Amino acid sequence: MNEMQKIVPSLWFDKETEEAVNLYVSIFNGSPHKRRDSRIISITRYEKGMDVPGAEQMEGKVLTAIFELNGQRFMALDGGPIFKFNEAVSFYVECEDQDEVDYFWKRLSAVPEAEQCGWLKDKFGLAWQIIPKQMGDLLGSPMRKKALAATNAMLQMKKIVIADLQRAFDQA
Repeated sequence: MNEMQKIVPSLWFDKETEEAVNLYVSIFNGSPHKRRDSRIISITRYEKGMDVPGAEQMEGKVLTAIFELNGQRFMALDGGPIFKFNEAVSFYVECEDQDEVDYFWKRLSAVPEAEQCGWLKDKFGLAWQIIPKQMGDLLGSPMRKKALAATNAMLQMKKIVIADLQRAFDQA
């Protein structure tokens, strides 16, 4: 990406920014339908003598990391245990097919009890929605009886299974 995006999501980690950024870049670069490269653009670290609260305890940790996932820019930092991720904010990954849904699900899901309707949490507590692009067409169909059947099928799922959504739609 040549220009910085107007809106760049910023992620506050305790002390795991570098691990998280490396994991996310690796996962997105290995995607079956990778559209753009994912990369780490820059990492700035806390240093001795830095006039930042808590800098001495954070020396060597990530002050800021700028990275891109499939062309989408993010900023992340190690800020300590003050704030935690929750489901009020999630990242929606639109997948081309079941292989791509399965790929992201296998690599990101780390909290089985948080899995529902295509949502998952990764090992850092960040919420993701791993959604096949076909789901919008099925759930938003003007054939409301069929759309409702697909919606009800989706509501019973953890990971979205396209064939099961399509079957519910077709049989309604």
